[in-house]
Amino acid sequence: MSQCPTAATRSIIAALAVPPRIERLGPIAGRFIHAMRLIAVHERARHDPVPELANRLGSVEVAAKALILAQAIPAHWPENVHISRYCCRLLSHDEATIGAFVDAAAEGGRGGFEAALNGLVRPERAHRFWEGTLALAAAEIRAL
Repeated sequence: MSQCPTAATRSIIAALAVPPRIERLGPIAGRFIHAMRLIAVHERARHDPVPELANRLGSVEVAAKALILAQAIPAHWPENVHISRYCCRLLSHDEATIGAFVDAAAEGGRGGFEAALNGLVRPERAHRFWEGTLALAAAEIRAL
């Protein structure tokens, strides 16, 4: 006997099929996602991303903190991190998760940060993301 999904279940499934937009993220998370995309482009071209990151982010310190965090993520992520094209306004599922934990940490919300990573990254590894995101947020605030 098969069960048909309820209307609520179908609605949830439909919502999951629509990728979130970068505009849903806070300013620090949105800028970090763009920084990750720019870093990926430069890594493929085997160029140093820091000069262009500093130019686009307006600060060498912000660029350095973004690069440190961007390099820590794939080291502890359970699989390859899927990054969308630089010009795309839609987020990959990985970018949406990264944006969620960056937003939570930038707002000082440890609970939201942990919830975003729950079941994805081991808790003993998540502290690197927390510290890296706090350092990025502090650099962003100093750059204002």
